[in-house]
Amino acid sequence: MELKSFFEQNPSGALAFSGGTDSSLLVWAAAKYGKSWRAYYLHSAFQPAFELADARKIAYQCRLPLTIIEADILCHPEVTANPADRCYHCKRRVFSAILHQAAADGYSLVIDGTNASDDAGDRPGMKALRELEVRSPLRECGLTKSDVRILCREAGLFVWNKPSYACLATRIPAGTPITAEALQKVEQSENLLSSMGFQDFRVRLRGDTAMLQFTEDQFPYAWECREKLRTALSPMFAQVTLDLTPRAASR
Repeated sequence: MELKSFFEQNPSGALAFSGGTDSSLLVWAAAKYGKSWRAYYLHSAFQPAFELADARKIAYQCRLPLTIIEADILCHPEVTANPADRCYHCKRRVFSAILHQAAADGYSLVIDGTNASDDAGDRPGMKALRELEVRSPLRECGLTKSDVRILCREAGLFVWNKPSYACLATRIPAGTPITAEALQKVEQSENLLSSMGFQDFRVRLRGDTAMLQFTEDQFPYAWECREKLRTALSPMFAQVTLDLTPRAASR
């Protein structure tokens, strides 16, 4: 099946929109091939500000209606306890909220941006999607991440080469409780690194220590900027360390 056929067969529905490359392609396809689709962005402490900004830009470019749902994800103890399956509990909460709002708006079908490259065995959140009967057109159409990037580029979407971005909670080790303060530290520190020209990196929290992870090609620049990095991050962290194992580049 092709995306065009999916949206012709399903002319209306609700699209869970993260602002990333995968769901952006769905926004474009829903606007081009569908008839009555709406995108839903769930905003919580787990998403950095730039994701919402990107979502607004893509929805505006594609002329697809966008609803922003505000959610206090930190009020759910099964999420903030940060167990190994935190993503499952979080996805249940996030998509239940989207399903509720979509139903109120008259939509019975909800889709997400899971693609054919995503390994279900490595993503506890996909169990929640199956339980809630959320469909994944990219996966159904056999479109991998590489396919999605090519199609986004052809469609003129600026996110075509945007690095994959996991939510801020992934920076905190499983078993360590998630707090608003910790999430704010992660977002602020990653914004600082981004302003210095770094791309596709992570700032992992290890107690009062920030562990910086860069792709191999950014190591020379990170070493060159080591004092600047330490100075920029020291107000937030007692120690700043560099993970000597290169981070795999997002695809």
